[in-house]
Amino acid sequence: MIASIRGPLKSLEGTSAYIQAGPFLLEVYIPDFVRRQLQGKIGQEVELLTMAYLDGNPQKGGRMTPRVIGFMTEAERTFFELICSVDGLGIKKALAAIVRPVREVAYAIEQQDTKTLSTLPGIGPAVAERIVAKLRRKMTRFALMVDRTSDTADAPYRDMMSETFEALIALGHTHDDARNKIDSVESSGKKYKSVEDVLSAIYQQEYK
Repeated sequence: MIASIRGPLKSLEGTSAYIQAGPFLLEVYIPDFVRRQLQGKIGQEVELLTMAYLDGNPQKGGRMTPRVIGFMTEAERTFFELICSVDGLGIKKALAAIVRPVREVAYAIEQQDTKTLSTLPGIGPAVAERIVAKLRRKMTRFALMVDRTSDTADAPYRDMMSETFEALIALGHTHDDARNKIDSVESSGKKYKSVEDVLSAIYQQEYK
């Protein structure tokens, strides 16, 4: 199984990225949130983490064609796999549907915002309800992700908060509890310099 592909990005065309890997020019399918991150990198070496699937319908006599989908990070790949696990979606529909940054979609799911989810291509109210029902409690780590399509000064800080969330989970807190603790310390308006500082503030707040 191909876990990643690395090489010069030759072109972007629709939902495909073309990457030169040795003597081979590989077509890698990409969701829109990945395409936006790759814009401006034509000619540069990139690495995409990949997942493979078979495209086609053998029940109707069609040929099965192997395809590869690419992502910039492991979190993006995991998020996409979760979306594809919802009844009524699947890989091809998810590729067309996830046109917003992962963080925005994850936040909408976490907030049970089916109205926003229904605006995604091919996602009607019924599918939006199924997405929320199945994934709402699995979205916090993705809702804390940085939108890497915009190079802002806040990005390292959001990365740190995402790492803090993972640390709280490792310490045995539930997803909801970890998110509430982070929201609580952030509501003070204070800026922290490290994950350790945030954790210290969280536990100091609890013992006041």
